[in-house]
Amino acid sequence: MGMGLRALRGLASSDLIDRAGLRGPVEKLIYESSKNGFRTAASAGRAFSAVNKLAKPARQKKPSAPKLFDLEPDEEQQMLQEAFGDFGAQRLRPIAQDADAACAAPVDLLKQGNELGATMLGIPEALGGAMTERSAVTSVLVSEKLAHGDMGLAAAVLAPGAVATAISLWGDAEQQAKYLPPFTEDGAPAAALAVLEPRPLFDPFELQTTAKRTPDGFTLSGTKALVPRVADAELFVIAAQIDTRDGQGRQGTGGEGPALFIVESGTEGVSHEPEPAMGIRAAGTGRLVLEEVVLGPGALLGGASPKVYSECIQRGRLAWAALSLGTARAVLDYVIPYVNERKAFGEPISHRQAVAFTVSDIAIELEGMKLTTYRAASRADQGKSFAKEAAIARHLAVDKGMQIGSSGVQLLGGHGYVKEYPVERWYRDLRSAGVMEGALLV
Repeated sequence: MGMGLRALRGLASSDLIDRAGLRGPVEKLIYESSKNGFRTAASAGRAFSAVNKLAKPARQKKPSAPKLFDLEPDEEQQMLQEAFGDFGAQRLRPIAQDADAACAAPVDLLKQGNELGATMLGIPEALGGAMTERSAVTSVLVSEKLAHGDMGLAAAVLAPGAVATAISLWGDAEQQAKYLPPFTEDGAPAAALAVLEPRPLFDPFELQTTAKRTPDGFTLSGTKALVPRVADAELFVIAAQIDTRDGQGRQGTGGEGPALFIVESGTEGVSHEPEPAMGIRAAGTGRLVLEEVVLGPGALLGGASPKVYSECIQRGRLAWAALSLGTARAVLDYVIPYVNERKAFGEPISHRQAVAFTVSDIAIELEGMKLTTYRAASRADQGKSFAKEAAIARHLAVDKGMQIGSSGVQLLGGHGYVKEYPVERWYRDLRSAGVMEGALLV
């Protein structure tokens, strides 16, 4: 880094750039290179280590079951909704198109998201988190507000919180003491939950990424797809199929099945490749490649419990349902004034039945998406089974979300097809709910 900066400063002192009229661009290049260089050096030098030992794992308290069915957010949730709603409207929405084109979220914006507490919602208060009680509902409300600004940027902001939440929910005392404190500090690490694999008809319960048991722990091999912020992530929680067979194919001892592993990005054998997608491009998605990555036994998260892994998949699907809900709401909020102001044949197009009924259908489907998502999150908070509810919420997010995106494009006619208007991006983003697994968590 030092040699590169010295070369840039040598260029800046040359009279040639003044004669070429390039003084401003070169000085900007030096500033950005210095800033990014020091940031990279700080991340590369981060060593996850336990400052304090914990006698037992810290967990957020389970909220008490409400006596009545009530969707009204409490005072704390309303404050968070307002804060993240303003952030989505004022910071995410204006830069969404540029971030989509660049396939990356601005670093300053991600830092502001951390400062708002996006990484701390699932961390116990005893470890510096923001909430005394665990609340998937609160995470859903926050995710919805951020996605109303932009789904891709929301995914980038929320991705580190998925790792922090996973370790908070299922990590042991040693894992929590080692990995959670940095998520509550300035400069929280980028991180991601990697589940999806690059193959058709992907089933998260039938993984091709393997974790072979060894006398000293595990060896991970495989490839993960569409991992948000993969290029700058310092920590991953990775889903892999535990394989107990030895080198000769003989069955060994120990349980088999999908499980979660904590992997630091600097571990030998971990690399990444760019993989820009159709939607959520601002999340900076890419492939995570694992080549004989050697891990100790302490890397296993949740003790390879099938219940833990199943809950992780369900909570991840709820997170994507929440993002779909926020983006679909953005479509509705955009098309209502558009169809009222857009005139054809001397009157607003909203006077046409086909247009009015389409807008009404969007509003109706949104209510269904909202109710099922909130209900599933509420059951998760109460410790009740929510597999069926999460499946319904995910189905509606996939089916109705895509339909709402398509209707938004159709209502704008030719305008809906061009990038000058945001509905084409929202349509592309809404299709991600049917593809993505993991990456986010409530």
